Amino acid sequence: MMDLHHMAALAREAAWSLAATPIEARNRALTAMAEALEDSKAEIFSANEKDLAQAERDQLAAPLLGRLRFGAEKLRQVSEGLYALAELPDPIGQTTMARELTEGLRLYQVTCPIGVIGVIFESRPDALVQIASLALKSGNAVLLKGGREALHTNAALCAVLRQAAEKAGLPRDFAQLLESREDVAAMLKEDGLIDLIIPRGSNAFVRYIMDNSRIPVLGHADGVCHVYVDKAADVPMAIRIAVDSKAQNVAVCNAMETLLVHRDIAEALLPALMTAMTDKHVRLLGDERVRAIIPVEAATEEDWRTEYLDYVLSIRVVDDLAAAIDHINRYGSHHTDCIVTADDEAAQAFLARVDSAGVYRNVSTRFADGFVYGFGAEVGIATGKIHARGPMGLEGLTTYKYKLLGSGQLMAEMKRGERRYTHRTLNESCPMDAFDGGGK
Repeated sequence: MMDLHHMAALAREAAWSLAATPIEARNRALTAMAEALEDSKAEIFSANEKDLAQAERDQLAAPLLGRLRFGAEKLRQVSEGLYALAELPDPIGQTTMARELTEGLRLYQVTCPIGVIGVIFESRPDALVQIASLALKSGNAVLLKGGREALHTNAALCAVLRQAAEKAGLPRDFAQLLESREDVAAMLKEDGLIDLIIPRGSNAFVRYIMDNSRIPVLGHADGVCHVYVDKAADVPMAIRIAVDSKAQNVAVCNAMETLLVHRDIAEALLPALMTAMTDKHVRLLGDERVRAIIPVEAATEEDWRTEYLDYVLSIRVVDDLAAAIDHINRYGSHHTDCIVTADDEAAQAFLARVDSAGVYRNVSTRFADGFVYGFGAEVGIATGKIHARGPMGLEGLTTYKYKLLGSGQLMAEMKRGERRYTHRTLNESCPMDAFDGGGK
């Protein structure tokens, strides 16, 4: 296998090439990828069976095995995502600001790709397809490092995507797969070739990446998500939302990990909730006030900070809305949090004061997803506040440049007063952004 520096150099060349390709070419490549995945499904499924067999020998937890599995349903989902992505508008070459600076001198702010992105993600093979396809659509090259449990599946998927891109006339090195921790360590040193690192994982893991690289890092950390059942909640609705948020898929970052319940509704809600959660095989933990109402195990201080990714739910009774908001802002991961209430004023306060990327009312936290939002797919869910936040789709993979189009204007003329600044807003797109084949 080639060394990481050479891989990063190839990625840089691929990124420069992709940035100048017309949207039609990128969309054709995306549909070609969907078709190629279907044509190669036997090889992909066989590779996944190898990973699953090894994971079972390693006694991987059942929810994590579920994330690792890549069968017909996952193939259908990623294929739908590729076709949906091909239907979305071009994220690059979009004029976001147009201004006349002085007569005949026009300034445009225009979206463009970030360049080369390194993404480290968990053992979920469908994430590889989502990340690679978003990168291609947005004109970026990507270096991919998945979990070791999915090594064979990721290799099969990446090979198919690379071949499909090449057949569609785009550089195959837009996506390359890293295989070892040593590769990751080497990648963190390539600040001359790599523009951004996106690590998906625990807060400690994201911090490690930040501390060991000069490359900008956009962290996708823990999903300690909450549902708060307000005193004005509809109890049956609250139970349905809580069960879906927790048990629809426990091994994902947008699953609820802590349920907060207003003290005035706790006695009406908790017994029915316990029955519903027990039916889904969810083990409940609670504080003293919860345990005074239903027989559950004791929750500890550490439970409020824990992302279980399993059939475990911690529950706390709070005195009021302010206490619920304080708990979420103190213990949560700023991912996705929901209030269940019929009170508009309470909902407005929750949505304004909870400091999370996604704040919901009366809906499952499981809706925090790039495909659900209509982004086609997502690189992950960013829990920080700089550059991108929440499900990170095409827009999050772009930056911008300023294009200044003149006709011989000089700063000396401005200083002498021969020209004056107009700073007039223009309602037009940059005329130099239509792809013309590279200036032939």
